Amino acid sequence: MRNVSLKQLRALAAVVRTGTVTAASSELHVTPPAVTSQIRLLEEAAGMPLLERFDNVFHATAAGAELLGATKRIELALAECEASLQLLRGLGRGRVAVGVVSTAKYFAPMAIAGFAGDHPDIEIRLVVGNRGETVAALADTSIDIAVMGRPPSDFPVEADVIGDHPHIIIAPPDHPLVGRGPIDISELSGETFLVREEGSGTRMLTERVLAEMKMEAPRYGMEISSNETIKQAVMAGLGIALLSAHTCATELEAGRLSMLEVVGLPVVRQWHVVKRADHRLLPAAEAFRAFMAERGAEFLPAPDLVRPLGGARRRG
Repeated sequence: MRNVSLKQLRALAAVVRTGTVTAASSELHVTPPAVTSQIRLLEEAAGMPLLERFDNVFHATAAGAELLGATKRIELALAECEASLQLLRGLGRGRVAVGVVSTAKYFAPMAIAGFAGDHPDIEIRLVVGNRGETVAALADTSIDIAVMGRPPSDFPVEADVIGDHPHIIIAPPDHPLVGRGPIDISELSGETFLVREEGSGTRMLTERVLAEMKMEAPRYGMEISSNETIKQAVMAGLGIALLSAHTCATELEAGRLSMLEVVGLPVVRQWHVVKRADHRLLPAAEAFRAFMAERGAEFLPAPDLVRPLGGARRRG
């Protein structure tokens, strides 16, 4: 593999990414025969096929996948080098890919705007998804930084606390238990809980909290893939929900939703800014990580929206 070139590796990556030689040639701004030639030279160097074709689309063989992994690491090393050179030239530029769990979208854009004001030459790519999607993107380094609740535990990460993240049970303002004072979780046994989709951190927290509070056989209603739709469903009287107080701040203040005063709630988790422990951040990404760790709490909704009942707040 001593004579393998970056041009050959990029040709392989483009064919797998686009599925065809023609599309790859358009992306690379070369002719299709040039792409085919680069792939042939790479296969000769590897001594085995790197591509296979199914349904008129090219896919990487096992050997091709190994080379694609090496290509990704090379491209990352080159990007790190370029960012370091820019820093040495005093350009102060760079890029950072930020993954945000959907619940954090209620404050993360404001924090990003604050960072952008201090670093106008840094390009930011924002990716919003549920917990599962965000963890997967962090795992394969599709994103540099994640803003999320509980950090993942299935690969090494470094996490800095941003601030408190309270979770409450919300109901429509005309719910009979609104304003009744502290109630026990058992009084909600006949209620229908609206929940997020599988893979959502809010869904996992709802199931865990109700189990820890020893609520017998909670009744789950619709599975809804967004906090916004859950809030609308609660307002419509279709059920109640355990949600982040940060997602409900506007509706609580306007009186469109109400918090049920349940003993033992709110559950207070924490927001974190997370990176892979084995992933060296480029200067722009490191600057964003430091900003969120030091100033991210400034952009959280007002902390006096909720108050703990029945003793100290529980941390999930």
